[in-house]
Amino acid sequence: MTPLSLIRSTLLACAASLAAFAVQAGTLDEIRERGTIRVGVPSDSPPFGMKAPDGGLVGYDVEMAQLIADDLGVALEITNAVGSNRVPLLTSGRVDIVISSFGKNEERDKVIDFSDQYAPFYNGVFGPADIEVNGPEDLKGYSVGVTTGTIEDLELSAKTGDDVTITRFESGASGFSAYFSGAVDFFATGNVTAAALMENPNLPREIVPKFLINSSPCYIGVREGDTQMLEYLNGFIAEVKADGRLNEISVRWMKTDLPEGF
Repeated sequence: MTPLSLIRSTLLACAASLAAFAVQAGTLDEIRERGTIRVGVPSDSPPFGMKAPDGGLVGYDVEMAQLIADDLGVALEITNAVGSNRVPLLTSGRVDIVISSFGKNEERDKVIDFSDQYAPFYNGVFGPADIEVNGPEDLKGYSVGVTTGTIEDLELSAKTGDDVTITRFESGASGFSAYFSGAVDFFATGNVTAAALMENPNLPREIVPKFLINSSPCYIGVREGDTQMLEYLNGFIAEVKADGRLNEISVRWMKTDLPEGF
C-alpha cells in the first residue's frame, strides 16, 4: 500500500468511527446514562408547539416529547427547532430526536431517519355534524368553499362533477366567513387551520371534520443509522396509539380524533 493509499484508508476509517460514535451518542443506553433526552420541538408553530402564558412550551409535539421522556424515565431537555435547523440539530448531535411537525421527503430521508407517523397533518373538508358526508361523492347538491389555487381546490375540482358547487375565495378567511354565514355548506382547509378555528368557543356555526382530501403526516426525526432509537420510537408510537394516549393529544390540540386508520 502506498503512503497516499494508507492516508486515505486511515481517513476513511476515522470518518466511519466518528459516524459510529455519533450514532452511538444518540442511543437509548447513552440517554438513560445521561438522565436526559434532548428533543428539538417548535416554539412558534401552534398547535404543535407554542409559548404558554407562564413562558413554558405547550402543544402536540411538546406533549409527545414529554410522554417519551416519562416512558424512558429521564428528564426532558428541549431545544427550539424551526424549519431551517431541524436536520442540522440532528446531524450535529445537539439533540437526540426532533419532534417538530416533521414531514418526510426524499431529500431529508438521505441524511436522517424517520419514525412511523405520530401526528396527522392533512387537508380535508369540514362542516356541520348534522350532514353526513364521507367523501367527494357525498357532496352532490352541496357547495364547498375553497381558497383559489390551493391543493384543496385542485383535488376537489378533479374529484367532483357539475353537481357540486366549488366556490372559490381569494383567502382562507373569506371562505371561513362564507361558511359561518351559511353562504356555503362546507369548506376545505388544513386540519391545523381548522383546529385553530375550533379554539373559539363562540363560533357562529359548528365545525367537524368530514373527510380527508390528502394526507402528509408528521414523523419523528432520528439520526441516520440510530436503529435502536428508531425501533424504540416505533414501538412506543404503536403503544400510545393502541392505548388511546395519542388520540387524547389529538383531541386536545387538533380538536378531533385521529383520522380513521391513522
